[in-house]
Amino acid sequence: MRESSATTRQRIAARLREGPATPSALASEFAITTESALSHVEHVSRSTEGTDGRLLVSPPTCRECGFSAFDDPLNVPSRCPDCKAESVEEPAFLIE
Repeated sequence: MRESSATTRQRIAARLREGPATPSALASEFAITTESALSHVEHVSRSTEGTDGRLLVSPPTCRECGFSAFDDPLNVPSRCPDCKAESVEEPAFLIE
């Protein structure tokens, strides 16, 4: 498949096969919003399930207290529900 004819989701899937990436890194690389990147990653997760790989997620983690049990790992939380700090590391995604 030629790069120019690939959809954004196909290009994101190919990028995640190369190595881990955060939503903001994907947004910057593909000139889309962070929310759009998360939506694409969620769809890529469903489409790769059981076929040519699986999506691995390094969950968001609070830099202050280390909390990482967020309800939705495919989200970028604005602050930690445990200590209320706003320094939360973004999740990272990888297709294995």
